[in-house]
Amino acid sequence: MRGFVPGNSIRRRGLYLGMVPEMAAARNSSTPLILDHDLDILPEAGRRMTVAELASHVDDLAGRLWAAGVRPGERIVIYKAANFDVWMLATAAARIAAVPVMLSHTLDGATVGALLGLLDQPRLLADAHKLDALAEVPVTDLTAGVISATGSRPGTVSLTGLAGSPRVEPVFQGLDEPVMITHTSGTTGLPKLVVHTPRSFRVRLKPQFFLLSLMRKRETVAIHIPFGHSRMVGAMSVCLSKAMPVLLVREPDPDQVAGFFVKHRPGLIEALPNSFMAWEELAGDPRKPFASVKYFSSTFDAIHPRTINRLLASSERRFPLFYQIYGQSEVGPAIGRPYFRRFARPTEGRCVGYPMAGGPRIRVVSRNGKRPSKENPGFIDVRGEHVAKTYFGERERFDANLHDGWWRMGDVGYHGRFGCLHLLDREVDMIPGVGSSLEVEDVVMSRLGELSELVVVLGPESEPIPVICTSEDQPLDRDRWRAAVADFPQLADPVQIPLAELPRTATLKVRRNELSRLLREQTVKRT
Repeated sequence: MRGFVPGNSIRRRGLYLGMVPEMAAARNSSTPLILDHDLDILPEAGRRMTVAELASHVDDLAGRLWAAGVRPGERIVIYKAANFDVWMLATAAARIAAVPVMLSHTLDGATVGALLGLLDQPRLLADAHKLDALAEVPVTDLTAGVISATGSRPGTVSLTGLAGSPRVEPVFQGLDEPVMITHTSGTTGLPKLVVHTPRSFRVRLKPQFFLLSLMRKRETVAIHIPFGHSRMVGAMSVCLSKAMPVLLVREPDPDQVAGFFVKHRPGLIEALPNSFMAWEELAGDPRKPFASVKYFSSTFDAIHPRTINRLLASSERRFPLFYQIYGQSEVGPAIGRPYFRRFARPTEGRCVGYPMAGGPRIRVVSRNGKRPSKENPGFIDVRGEHVAKTYFGERERFDANLHDGWWRMGDVGYHGRFGCLHLLDREVDMIPGVGSSLEVEDVVMSRLGELSELVVVLGPESEPIPVICTSEDQPLDRDRWRAAVADFPQLADPVQIPLAELPRTATLKVRRNELSRLLREQTVKRT
């Protein structure tokens, strides 16, 4: 399979993660990747490399993993500090047809221990810090062996000590065999382990290739999403196959981000919705870090219209575009919609998009026999080869979410007059008397520029409580608040907490159930 033409090969044969760097190098070996951090496992590699060098590093790591005893079909858990080498290790494991299991560095030891138990004797690849976090977990009993990502430790195989191991030829799975396992956000309990295949990854790239085909020229792409997330697979695969220079952003701090973007001037940025929210303040930065950006892209969740408007206004490119994608780990990108600077209205955030070329089919199903509408939202379902294979170790839990072949997203909404899908809430987060918590949040955020976050959750008495965070944690102006929420008399008095205290997932989603629990325990103070 050497010498592929990357894009065509992915479409025809499936996305084999282990071959992505080599395929990209065959197309354009000099395409640059620039990092804002050093690699833990290869510190000598520096912060700039070509795609050819990336392919060589992945080949080297695959040889080390083979020397460590990792074999095709085996599951290997990757649990280490956030770093681009997380993606590199996953790619190296996939190159020898092992199945990388990507566990976020934000998961605690107890959760990781529970997931190790579900995985039926996987190998574990972890750094020293994460091995310390597992001190109370019976790792020896739960795994088939431990590989130390950095340094050495008794009872483990040192990845560093295997430098120089013989290179091995790539091994390929079938189109519908596991190629990677990632986990869900865990907002409602123990994360689920999502099994992806070459076929499901391949079809998820179709709408992304279509969107890139609309670009008039090659742009430098900045990526700021979790390195172990399934979305990272798609983002890197598309960028590398199109020979686009890539900026890999680990540090979320706005000041560091501004300096990195000013130096390297991206034309496209893909980031988490909450990262874009945190970077809103840079819209007025005199360094103009977004001046070069023609395209902004956000997936995972809907994003506040205020954020979209500020970012688009900060670009100095002609006709900048913000593309919002609604999706889920289990299905990838589902629908999307563009926003343009002249036409982005301040309160249209619930219309999350339309089916994309090559994307899955979408439907909205009634919850009570009545036609879905804004006042009576229905279940949002998707269907297609995009849906993941299963939840590892929890087949029944996965099948329970299938309805006549349609995957239930867990969200509720309706189709608008012109076909746009309106997302109102997660089903589990619906609050009696509130049509859409997300809509309330969009509207109030657009009215109060001093808010850095607003989350409406169920309070101790089943009342809708707005939990707010302000810029630099400044006290909330009560008069401005009352004016802003005059349209929403059902809201209780707000609770203000520091932004850093919001419970979040690895993709920065607010854990609403946990926030409700904190309110019940009265661990936050009302303003």
